[in-house]
Amino acid sequence: MPTPSMEDYIEQIYMLIEDKGYARVSDIAEALAVHPSSVTKMVQKLDKDEYLVYEKYRGLVLTTKGKKIGKRLVYRHELLEQFLRIIGVDEENIYEDVEGIEHHLSWNSIDRIGDLVQYFEEGQERVDELRLVQKKNEEDQPS
Repeated sequence: MPTPSMEDYIEQIYMLIEDKGYARVSDIAEALAVHPSSVTKMVQKLDKDEYLVYEKYRGLVLTTKGKKIGKRLVYRHELLEQFLRIIGVDEENIYEDVEGIEHHLSWNSIDRIGDLVQYFEEGQERVDELRLVQKKNEEDQPS
């Protein structure tokens, strides 16, 4: 199983390949705000662990294993963003909150959050009821 750092790289590589058709070391470094040398080291490790195939100066491609994990990691990130929006987290906090929690949840927890998101999406009245509870709680808080 990949470490949280490896997951960040796999997720970013997957997204770059989906968006641009390729992922270069410089693109990955820019997206993750790290030095290209750090990317090269991680890419070599991911190659060794068979998440991708890396050829120096030629680029990299995700293996079937890397694509499968990359897709799941992107799903996890998007699901958590969706969940935080539904429960009313301020938009400016969502990205950093997801980055802070995504590696600390089990896949079982992710699946249950997915169930909850589905529950809310299947009935707007459920979201409306949640907003009423939140409004009441805000009014009941001492100033």
